Amino acid sequence: MEKQAMMDYFNTNFEEVLNKAREIKLLVTDLDGVLTDGGIILDDNGMEYKRFQVKDGQIIPYLRDNGIKTGIITGRNVSVSKIRCEQMGVDFHLHGIREKWPTLSAVMEEMELNPNQVAYIGDDIIDLELLLNVGFSAAPADAIHYVKEKVDYVTLKKGGQGAFRELADLILFAGGNLPSMPAKNLT
Repeated sequence: MEKQAMMDYFNTNFEEVLNKAREIKLLVTDLDGVLTDGGIILDDNGMEYKRFQVKDGQIIPYLRDNGIKTGIITGRNVSVSKIRCEQMGVDFHLHGIREKWPTLSAVMEEMELNPNQVAYIGDDIIDLELLLNVGFSAAPADAIHYVKEKVDYVTLKKGGQGAFRELADLILFAGGNLPSMPAKNLT
């Protein structure tokens, strides 16, 4: 795909975003509002149901094959979310985390990564501190407006409709690792 087509697709300051995306060694996401549409379905017994986009999970092995680890940090602590995280095969998933930045800082230290090597996608106020401190920040198209104003990249996709996948594809593209999209020589 040619450079202009990619610029049109990703709808962003292409050069700056590509430069940030090339540095990424860890891609972390929020769960509700990014991997889901943020809705919760409860039955009469209090059982919680969520709808996930399977394409978000399909990209995890490709990220791993290209040296990019993945993680999920979510403010809620729900069984169905844990099950989906296990199915996706992310490197780590942390639930019930209200203070996300200190948690991610500890993970980065353990992985010996600096903030410029970390990307995060989140959609709400709980994600703001983390978004402001990583090297590459993103939000889904339907994120809270003041979150979208603070990030490096706003996806074209909404939460639960492939926003995580779009960001992952962008990161792989920046490194020339997305099939049939040779990006390394575009800048």
